[in-house]
Amino acid sequence: MSEPREQRPVTALRGVGEALAARLTVLGVEQVQDLLFVLPTRYEDRTRVLPIGGLIGGTRGVVEGEVQLTEITFRRRRQLICRIADGSGFLTLRFFYFSAAQQQGLARGTRIRCFGEVRRGPIGLEMVHPEYRRVAPDERPPEDALTPIYPMTEGVTQGRLRMLIGEALHELETAGVRDWLPPDLPLPPGLPSLRDALRFVHRPPLDAPLDELDAGSHPAQQRLAFEELLTHQVVMRRLRAEAHQDPAWPLADPAGFEARFVASLPYALTGAQRRTLTDIDTDLARDQPMVRLVQGDVGSGKTVVAAAAAARAVGSGRQAALMAPTELLAEQHRRNFEAWFRPLGVTVAAVSGSQPARTRRSALALVASGEAQVVVGTHALFQDGLEFHDLALVIVDEQHRFGVQQRLRLAQKGEREGRLPHQLIMTATPIPRTLAMTAYADLDVSAIDELPPGRTPVRTVVAAETRRHEVVARIEAACREGRQAYWVCPLIDESEELRCQAAEETAATLTAALPGLRVGLVHGRMPPRAKDAAMLEFQAGRIQLLVATTVIEVGVDVPNATLMVIENAERLGLAQLHQLRGRVGRGAHESGCVLLYRAPLGPLARARLNAIRDTNDGFAIAERDLELRGPGELLGTRQTGLARMRVADLVRDAAMLPLVQRAAEALLERHTDRIPPLTARWIGNDDRYGRIG
Repeated sequence: MSEPREQRPVTALRGVGEALAARLTVLGVEQVQDLLFVLPTRYEDRTRVLPIGGLIGGTRGVVEGEVQLTEITFRRRRQLICRIADGSGFLTLRFFYFSAAQQQGLARGTRIRCFGEVRRGPIGLEMVHPEYRRVAPDERPPEDALTPIYPMTEGVTQGRLRMLIGEALHELETAGVRDWLPPDLPLPPGLPSLRDALRFVHRPPLDAPLDELDAGSHPAQQRLAFEELLTHQVVMRRLRAEAHQDPAWPLADPAGFEARFVASLPYALTGAQRRTLTDIDTDLARDQPMVRLVQGDVGSGKTVVAAAAAARAVGSGRQAALMAPTELLAEQHRRNFEAWFRPLGVTVAAVSGSQPARTRRSALALVASGEAQVVVGTHALFQDGLEFHDLALVIVDEQHRFGVQQRLRLAQKGEREGRLPHQLIMTATPIPRTLAMTAYADLDVSAIDELPPGRTPVRTVVAAETRRHEVVARIEAACREGRQAYWVCPLIDESEELRCQAAEETAATLTAALPGLRVGLVHGRMPPRAKDAAMLEFQAGRIQLLVATTVIEVGVDVPNATLMVIENAERLGLAQLHQLRGRVGRGAHESGCVLLYRAPLGPLARARLNAIRDTNDGFAIAERDLELRGPGELLGTRQTGLARMRVADLVRDAAMLPLVQRAAEALLERHTDRIPPLTARWIGNDDRYGRIG
């Protein structure tokens, strides 16, 4: 029995050899039908030919003219220059990558039609690497539809991709493409069939509503978005189910270490911490691996809850490991864990990439023998050469900074006798419920939505940079009272485009303006030891003012730091501003955050600054951030495939999610045979959905 035409390999199409097929795999194209699901990112109207004499720099458009001159020049680099004219003016076409055949095809007297962005060049207006083709005199524009613009990959031009998708659309008309959504599935009303939706998104008519298409809200796009969201939801639910089928070591804690640990703390856990710890204990007592996400605001006490879970693993005679994204944060966790566990007689070992060889060998020996019951480190924890004695609990801090595969590799380190370790994943970036129900359908989620008593809300002020001198005076006053302050600069080097103050220049300026204070500097290009030394000096109180880049977003606790100044705050996202602000307000003293901005403010920047000023609630900020920026930036593209969906958008399509949930349940209950082809269509071999449990 022959395979369906749409499932033939893409090499079955005319002109597609092995080299082109390899490039197309970057776009997820392996079969002919995959081309239909390479969806446009936007559309352009190319039906109107503009006179060259009326072109304006910075615009895009279609022009047509006769080649007057084609030559190769060597100004700084080899390039092909072609000059065309249409009677109203001249336009230069510039190519940095070209072939001899291309040069010959642009011979004098040839008439071409080209499309591109017009910009001002050294000898007038020009287009760089425009799309073009030869045309006959008085030939009408052939386009009878809007022109789709597709995602690009190296070695595949827009024209070539459109041609291949055109061939796939022809096969769609003759052979069709299988609609894998069963008739009894609940669908949003008013959506077209799969065939009609694909035909429309690839060839929208000239009168198609561009505003709907640009917004992704046209019914054709919504039909595809629903299928994509449904596929991701089903795959994530299956991952969760598969994770719970694997065996794990139940952690009953017969030694009572967890209770002893909690009792030894100098404060009582909050209700939210106790509730989350109960969720974790219930999971750890089972013989299936826990895969739980704990989300909580900055300073909500996630780390102590993780330490209590580690105590339970130790009390069960097994090891726990905590992985942090930076050596600075790993060192802070090590100090906290040692202070907490030393009274209980528990050995804590640290493993990082910058350790001296002798120190590292000693730590690896402690871990391998089981003498170190708790291990804290960076990504060095899952690298070759480190062997655990009996790892039963993996804790990952700031999960969005690690990919799924990194967590997997650490979990695999603990696989023993066919059993996997439990996983506890922490994030200080609260995830809105609408996003969590889709992005984390494979995880159990607990939220620590209550701050410990004594934590005072940080008072936030938004000020123009013209009031900089007032802010400097406020820093001096705070430090004279024995407090400390941060001054955050988004960039290290001076940039004409962003006009941001450089951290090094700012540190020098503030040192001159505040001669009585010791000013420190931390940025990402410093050697790790120098950076850690400066942070430790600040933590010890020997530096009063720390000038830093956003490297301190995830940093050490300094309860004595009560003032945070963030320069060029309009350049940062809401979640990042909230994370930075969380560096202060960690003690009993009243704290403040000053957001300095450079006028004029755009609408989006103004909305962000107003939102961060009006609330300290990380969950409310996350909801607003999701509205303003979308899921890609909020989660980080390495964290989840949802950040790079082809057509769906979790904010725009949030109203469909309840129906997606019901449809996913129906597929899993009654139509499991439809899941593999849907997965192949929308996800393919994407390793972002590797096993996580």
